[in-house]
Amino acid sequence: MELIKKDKELALTQEVLKERLHYDKNTGVFTWLNVKVNATNVRGKVAGNTNKVSGYIVIGLTPTDKTYWYTAHRLAWLYEYGEFPKDGLDHINHVRTDNRITNLRIATHRENVRNKSMASNNTSGHTGVSFNKATNKYFAYVHADYKQINLGYFENIEDAAKAAREGREHYGFHANHGQTND
Repeated sequence: MELIKKDKELALTQEVLKERLHYDKNTGVFTWLNVKVNATNVRGKVAGNTNKVSGYIVIGLTPTDKTYWYTAHRLAWLYEYGEFPKDGLDHINHVRTDNRITNLRIATHRENVRNKSMASNNTSGHTGVSFNKATNKYFAYVHADYKQINLGYFENIEDAAKAAREGREHYGFHANHGQTND
């Protein structure tokens, strides 16, 4: 899989990208330039579709004799900086379709994982806080480096949430980690 990603990224240059697409860094939207797609002139139309599985916007380009699908956030980086990022890219606000350059940052997998939205199955309303029925107290924790670090039990949810926030800060999580992206 990595070889395919590398091959397609080697095939596309900033120059070729700018010949085919315009990128508005303030909106994060790509539009077609003088390009025909399936014999239809698409000049000025928004490029790409949201992938139903990943949630990212993908754009099909043919830099060689083969069409490759690129994620719009990686194309935005190439458009602005002249090369694909060597590491991954993180959408700072957690919105996978928000490809404004100010919303993107180079991040290792570890850094990216430390900037996730609140889990959809969260019932406490606070990341890193759950209610323990056996003790009738709130439990604070943080997951870091593949293990759960227990931060203690608390009488009220506010104290547990504060401990969880402080734990995430201590372990180097992004300030947006655990927030919802509504």
